[in-house]
Amino acid sequence: MAIRPTFWEMTSMNTDPASLDNLREIILPPPVPWWPPAPGWWLLFAAIALTALAFAFRLFRRWRANAYRRAALRELAIAGDVTAIAEILKRTALVAYPRKDVAALSGAAWLAWLAETGGRPVPATVAERLTLGVFANHDDSDIGEVPAFAADWIRSHPVRRTDC
Repeated sequence: MAIRPTFWEMTSMNTDPASLDNLREIILPPPVPWWPPAPGWWLLFAAIALTALAFAFRLFRRWRANAYRRAALRELAIAGDVTAIAEILKRTALVAYPRKDVAALSGAAWLAWLAETGGRPVPATVAERLTLGVFANHDDSDIGEVPAFAADWIRSHPVRRTDC
């Protein structure tokens, strides 16, 4: 049977502070919980949420503001003649621009205005079909580049609506 040393014997045996007998198990603190986050994280989450909400609101407003473009492109897809395409272009322009600037335009002035607002010149074949083709007795099945030009103008024109 082993004799157990007394307290006084144990303390007198290990007087050297560098002795390995003096080592004890290190007690680690509990791990830091991930929830609830610190106040700074709450502020970051709130800022991200507000930014996402503002971005979604702007996207929704842009989507709503471009409803007339989507409707015009749907009508353009089923338009079969130059007269219908010219009408769609005029109605789209009346939605996006003040009536006083658009309503009275026709012929060369209308084509110049389309070129100015569309950001590219009107091709000669499209200009001919839009000015003469509406009144000329041509085959309506050959409308050429007119639908492509109209779709491009509808998609890309800037909006300068000042009167409501």
